[in-house]
Amino acid sequence: MPQRRAVLAAALLVGAAAASPAHPLTRYEFSSRQMGTEARIVLFAASEDAARDAASRAFARVAALDAVMSDYREDSELMRLCRRAGSGPVPISDDLFRVLDASERLARDSRGAFDVTVGPLTHLWRRARRRGERPDEAEIRAALALTGATKLILNAHDHTADLRAAGMQVDLGAIGKGYAADEAAAVLKGLSYRSALVALGGDIVAAGAPPGSRGWTIDVADLRSHGAAPRVVLRDAAVSTSGDAEQWMEIAGVRYSHIIDPRTGAPLTGRRSVTVIAPRGTLSDGLATAVSVLGIMDGIALVTRARGTAARISVANGDEIRTVTSPTWRYFVAGGSGPISVSSGGLRPAGPPYTLASGAPGPAPLAWLTRDARSLLFRHR
Repeated sequence: MPQRRAVLAAALLVGAAAASPAHPLTRYEFSSRQMGTEARIVLFAASEDAARDAASRAFARVAALDAVMSDYREDSELMRLCRRAGSGPVPISDDLFRVLDASERLARDSRGAFDVTVGPLTHLWRRARRRGERPDEAEIRAALALTGATKLILNAHDHTADLRAAGMQVDLGAIGKGYAADEAAAVLKGLSYRSALVALGGDIVAAGAPPGSRGWTIDVADLRSHGAAPRVVLRDAAVSTSGDAEQWMEIAGVRYSHIIDPRTGAPLTGRRSVTVIAPRGTLSDGLATAVSVLGIMDGIALVTRARGTAARISVANGDEIRTVTSPTWRYFVAGGSGPISVSSGGLRPAGPPYTLASGAPGPAPLAWLTRDARSLLFRHR
């Protein structure tokens, strides 16, 4: 699944924070180029020095994870694993194991609509974009033969990953940034910052709420170029948007998305935008891709089975735009039922961070596709 190198189109609006006399807090915002996109952190602190130190530690965690998960860096742990495909089990780090484990679970629950072993197809369509030529069917079939979640074997006891076929490649662009945003937020929480926002491209993790506020307000831009953007309010939750506003290509008059269906080996066609809210960025990131591939009916069904999640899907058909939301979306809509904290009430999940109605456990707390950062603008009001 190819990475998108989009840059957040809308800046975080900086303002004075509500402060109590005993613990005056000020809002601070920091940005850094991380994982091929613009990373932003907003937090409330007693001093700029303290805030800057905390943000630097969180950015350092993201940079360390890029060295683990990137498929653009030949020296990353992921690429070292791919070079050993077909040679048996390989010991891997905790971070890589957790991301691959979350990916494996989502691949199963989405029935193959999400699959990080799509790497051979990712590289094939990247080349097609550069050349402006669609791959021939033989090339697609060859890449598909190296794709499939069942070809990736994880061993929790030995902490190993086994890519069963030589030539297999893993692409974590559809889940890596969500995981990294979770981990950056965890760093801030460990430093006792309870109110913070972490954004990596279009993956956003909202911790707590700004002082004096019910939650973080996030404007979610959809396919419409006019009118008010949909707005949600989040507290202790994450939101990710997958779309093809920027990352797409046209070959022989056909518009192809950057999102590849791992079941067919071909990118999606047409225009669509999917926004998913979940307890953690790892899940919202991965689900946004899975739902894009599954489409409206099956995508909403998947989200409905995952506790603590909500989705909004827009699909363009010519000049007509159809938008469908999951039943839980209304709980997050600003002006509606207000913010839902998945850790303190409302849609609080029971047991694992995400559990399907079938009882299949979801990924442990822990990031696909780099998504259109322009699709999200967030601000504290």
